[in-house]
Amino acid sequence: MKFAKKYETYMKRMDEQLPGVGMKRLKKMLKKCRTELQSHEEDDGSNAGRCPGHCSVCDGSFFPSLLNEMSAVVGCFNEKAKNLLELHLASGFKKYAIWFNNKCHKSHGTLIQQGKDLVTYAIINAVAMRKILKKYDKIHYSKQGQEFKAHAQSLHIEILQSPWLCELMAFYMNLRRSKKNNGAMELFGDCSLTFDDDDKPTISCNLFDSMRVDISLTCSICLDTVFDPVALSCGHIFCYLCSCSAASVTIVDGLKSSDRKSKCPLCRQAGVFPNSVHLDELNMLLSHSCPEYWEKRMRMERVERVRLAKEHWESQCRAFLGM
Repeated sequence: MKFAKKYETYMKRMDEQLPGVGMKRLKKMLKKCRTELQSHEEDDGSNAGRCPGHCSVCDGSFFPSLLNEMSAVVGCFNEKAKNLLELHLASGFKKYAIWFNNKCHKSHGTLIQQGKDLVTYAIINAVAMRKILKKYDKIHYSKQGQEFKAHAQSLHIEILQSPWLCELMAFYMNLRRSKKNNGAMELFGDCSLTFDDDDKPTISCNLFDSMRVDISLTCSICLDTVFDPVALSCGHIFCYLCSCSAASVTIVDGLKSSDRKSKCPLCRQAGVFPNSVHLDELNMLLSHSCPEYWEKRMRMERVERVRLAKEHWESQCRAFLGM
């Protein structure tokens, strides 16, 4: 079965209507563009095999339409992932308040399935976007599709770049440890946490069509396994203390106070610190997977945080006293 048919079948099988990529409609646009291209080549006798300048499909319909759909998919995924994780991590009165507002009590098995469904939703839409952009480049003999993908990443609407994806994968694995999930969809492969020969961890997810998502959990600043991890809005993951250092803020002020001009140490995008996401589920997953390392790192972090906090308040006192 071709991917477009699988994608359409998957979207129809969902319990609720969620935004997606209109592959049929976008393919019709590309078909029209191909017809116009052939007509253009016949008229001028050229055989260049390239899209004529100012193509109405490319400039006015295809990319703006895909951009809107990508924004809708990422926005929906982020909102649902955030709500699900908030429910799981809540405790005490807050948890009961959330359940009351949702008018339902979500069981352990229900949470697992919802987490799995959201990860599947994110990855299958990422495949759909990749497929349609690849088809665009094939028809136009161009690299505009790949350039558009890079543009989407700079706008933070590339779904595999979402900070919530890694957190949701960790959430699914945390719940799965204590309950086996039945009735899995055939589209979904599995999530796993693996360590290489140097004990460097990677969180992975497999899907059909040879789609594999691998997210390195090594902080590129301290070159160690991320501790108390945060994901910047560009999708890159760092230790909290390392990210505060990169953003030139204190742990007391936090990343929300960082300058909008501060750049990610990896991709050099600006303004990615204030909207960073604390990855609590990933923190729990790593603490269970490598407890000895976690205890050692926790002791070191505690000492470092006390030192940094002390330095911060001493500097505040000096500023207040005019010293």
